Amino acid sequence: MSAPGADLAPLVVGGGFAVAAVFGWVAARTNFCTMGALSDVVNMGHWGRLRMWVLAVAVAIVGTSVLVHLGWIDLSRAVTRRPNLPWLSLLVGGLLFGVGMTLAGGCANKNLIRLGGGSVRSLVVLVFMAVASYMTLKGLFGSWRAAWLDPVSINLGERGFPDQGLPTLLARGSGLGAGIALWAVSAPVALGLLWFVFKDARFRANRAQVLGGVALGALVVAGWYVSGHLGYGEHPETLETVFFATNSRTVESLSFVGPLAYGLELLMLWTDSSLHMSFGIASVLGVVVGSAAYALASGSFRWEGFASVADLRAQLGGALLMGFGGVTALGCTIGQGLSGLSTLALGSFIAVAGIVAGSLATLNYILWKAERE
Repeated sequence: MSAPGADLAPLVVGGGFAVAAVFGWVAARTNFCTMGALSDVVNMGHWGRLRMWVLAVAVAIVGTSVLVHLGWIDLSRAVTRRPNLPWLSLLVGGLLFGVGMTLAGGCANKNLIRLGGGSVRSLVVLVFMAVASYMTLKGLFGSWRAAWLDPVSINLGERGFPDQGLPTLLARGSGLGAGIALWAVSAPVALGLLWFVFKDARFRANRAQVLGGVALGALVVAGWYVSGHLGYGEHPETLETVFFATNSRTVESLSFVGPLAYGLELLMLWTDSSLHMSFGIASVLGVVVGSAAYALASGSFRWEGFASVADLRAQLGGALLMGFGGVTALGCTIGQGLSGLSTLALGSFIAVAGIVAGSLATLNYILWKAERE
């Protein structure tokens, strides 16, 4: 725990911005994109970028497990680990997000990176995504989500499980201690992912992708450390022990769809004294600044607009689907695909399976349509 009585919000906000800025630089440098990785596999049979993503997941799992083992963070309080498992919301939200990011040519993270590189098109996509995500959090779409999807869930708390983490499920089911169960799950999962990554000689020889995957996974771990350890302390006014400057009021790492909605709310209601800059909003800005710094340094900064009306239509439709799907699935390809999986939450695996399935289905449909034409 940090020093009692200190206002840790600036530290959390600044830390989130710094972590995300490095994330944006590395992602831009390595052309990191989950949708692009899946597209490479479907269209070219090339697995390099997908292996980089899997490597980042493995590093994030190991690093996050170390933080938990040391007692520096409490993941049982993370949103992805809550005992209620809204499996239908996670699956449907993931599917729609996967379809949306494919139509838009990239997920929230990729559009933030493109915005830093000069893409006005991505700015429009992000605005529409922010509107849709806000409507899913607090507006019309949210009422649909709450009425039709969220009620279809499994309450693990009623079955004696304090959270939905796979280590917790193993510990309660087998009688193992929490520490042993943590490594009994995380070690085999991480080793299996690492085997898949490094069995390919071509990937092993690609130094940029190897270092990029390690760095991106480590930055997710750094996000947990900033919000869950440095930002956990006694509030100077209420004297309660709280997580400072996170929208969820608990431990967070990198995620971009929900923070886009909160960022939009902050801009629209700037004079509302109850609203403040948060870890998530700062991380959104950090990715843009980091990718912009790389684009300017490398000479790759270019202004970019929409290619056609059809492109505009696909991009905006994808943005709306990503906004709804990302909030419903409790995260995007980063919020669930990296941060969520690093918590070993059962729901995160469901959401990521939905994202991948939605994207692959859309990619194959686009390929089939192009071949017919």
